[in-house]
Amino acid sequence: MFRSQHQPASKRRSAPGATSQPTGQLVTVRLPDGRLVQGERLAEGPAAGSTRGASGHQQTLVLMTPPGGPRYPRRRRLFHFIPRWLRWTAVIVLVGVIFRRAVAWAVLAALSGALHLFGASLHLPHVTFGWPWSSSTATATTDVGPLVLQKIEGVDKPALGTTTFNFLFTHSVSKPMGILPCWYSATFYAVGRASATVDLNPGPSWWKPSTGHYVLRVLSKPTASTPGSVSVALALPLPQLPQSVHDVSIDNTLSKPVSSDHSWTYPGLACGVLLKPQFSQSVLYAQAQSVAFKQATTLKSVTQPLIAAAERQADTIIDGNFITPTLAALNYKVSQFTIHWVSPPASG
Repeated sequence: MFRSQHQPASKRRSAPGATSQPTGQLVTVRLPDGRLVQGERLAEGPAAGSTRGASGHQQTLVLMTPPGGPRYPRRRRLFHFIPRWLRWTAVIVLVGVIFRRAVAWAVLAALSGALHLFGASLHLPHVTFGWPWSSSTATATTDVGPLVLQKIEGVDKPALGTTTFNFLFTHSVSKPMGILPCWYSATFYAVGRASATVDLNPGPSWWKPSTGHYVLRVLSKPTASTPGSVSVALALPLPQLPQSVHDVSIDNTLSKPVSSDHSWTYPGLACGVLLKPQFSQSVLYAQAQSVAFKQATTLKSVTQPLIAAAERQADTIIDGNFITPTLAALNYKVSQFTIHWVSPPASG
């Protein structure tokens, strides 16, 4: 063991009474990095061991490993010459390119929410969410026709095309009083309301491909940034007019009497006491309802607007509630939608 040359001089100084002559041999130590360090003299004697060569010259010891174990040279990091901020920027750009669909969807969703929060109305492009391993053209091979048809088949027979119309009706009462006439009549103004029934689901046989009642054509396939385009054509049975008097109603708030007439013997003690023309509301409503039902099924000025209104409402309901949302979920848009009205199938 050799003491370092940096040991304080006070400790290197000889003890009092010691001679100034060297008591041992000077040893030079060569460190692993090539430096030479002058060591102290070794004590002479058997314990010190022989450190002088045959020629009597000063010995040089070579220290093969540094104190504390071997030290290996530090490896230089890969791309150590590239700034750290540039490396992080490259990583972020690479992740953004790989997950570009998810990033674009998140950015547009945040922008849409911010615009909605501030009340701004701006049309933003439509981007669907997707991962890099999911195909952007997955819906291109989807048979959208049966999916849309399933939505339509789930509809019942809604009453559509409600319209109002007004008319006059007369209610009369008469009772014989011997040879004298005794009668009383009143004319009322009434407002009726009727609806047509549209059969949106005529049954599975109606939608068979051979009938041509349902045709969906894919005009273009969807891509990553552009939805596909389709055209839809339907054929439905003509709207049905009210089938019974219960399919029409009378608006009591707008109905009122407009005139009345009676025999020359009315009013009077005889005829007036006999008739007592206080008409019951239920009787007047039933008569007005019967008149309204007849007009809603036979009078063209009522039936034509009724059927036209039913067709318009059916077009809006089918397109807005069933076809467009279903196709939009599959990344398609409806470029053309038409409904043809045909005669309903014969019963039985």
